[in-house]
Amino acid sequence: MRSTVREITGTPAAAVRPHRVGFGEATAWSIFYIFVAIAFGVWFTMAHGGDLGIEYFTGYLVEKSLSVDNLFVFVLIMTTFSVPPRHQHKALTFGIVLALAMRAVFIAIGASLISLFSFVFLLFGLLLIYTAIQLFRHRDEDPDVENSLVIRTARKILPLTDDYVDGKLVARVNGHRAVTPLFIVLLAIGSIDVLFAVDSIPAVYGITNEPYIVFTANAFALLGLRALYFLVKGLLDRLVYLSTGLSVILAFIGVKLLLQWAHLDVDKSVPEIPTLVSLGVIVVVLSVVTVASLVKVRRDPTARAHAGAVQAHRDRTRDTAR
Repeated sequence: MRSTVREITGTPAAAVRPHRVGFGEATAWSIFYIFVAIAFGVWFTMAHGGDLGIEYFTGYLVEKSLSVDNLFVFVLIMTTFSVPPRHQHKALTFGIVLALAMRAVFIAIGASLISLFSFVFLLFGLLLIYTAIQLFRHRDEDPDVENSLVIRTARKILPLTDDYVDGKLVARVNGHRAVTPLFIVLLAIGSIDVLFAVDSIPAVYGITNEPYIVFTANAFALLGLRALYFLVKGLLDRLVYLSTGLSVILAFIGVKLLLQWAHLDVDKSVPEIPTLVSLGVIVVVLSVVTVASLVKVRRDPTARAHAGAVQAHRDRTRDTAR
């Protein structure tokens, strides 16, 4: 049975059994996934040329930085629902698989739209700029995961057990079937994955129009997310300016998409931002954000990072305050 699990998943059986993931295991898998992503990028560059190679590495860097924001929300979900450490890897695995599926759908839709209508660049650009503004305005807030419409509806219509019942999704209690809190956690992760896909795919389409590069950049960024979660979840609180940095990156890519649309549909003299420049801007922003965050935490040990909230969360908070 263990060998079967290993053949299907490509990971040791111990990695998929309920267990607490240690620092050593998380480090090993994190290094492995980053190495695979870089190795693929080197091969891809040699096989298809430097321009496409730069697009892949830039797209991967964008998606990797956005995936760190995913980690913030994953930590928030695990904390909110008090998920036992030995069951967290199961929830994360589901979240990553669902995220890949969501992105595959959005990538296909995005590619079809772009091939038919160039004004999709305009729509994507406006969406990213709007998201960047919202993320910056609410950078010191966290999403209200527990009170989302999906979770509130599930609690009302589904019978729910009091505990996690050994990591099962559905259990029999007093002769009746009921879902466990882990099922609710997976619903929360799934609903968040949809929101992240809406922002993530337009962002990487701002770097490249090649669906293959878009998908591989997303896939390699997400594959190491579970190991990265266990490796850095204790350090995430220190990245106090990450939401600010991500808002800058999203706004930059949004502007890049607007210029690309204007160049195609308005006037060929409108300049476009080269991918190599995009790569440089993203590297600089992430570097500044990381250094500034560490300096801030050293000066103020009480400072804590937040994932950033969306418009709906802000409106609901205002209504509650009233």
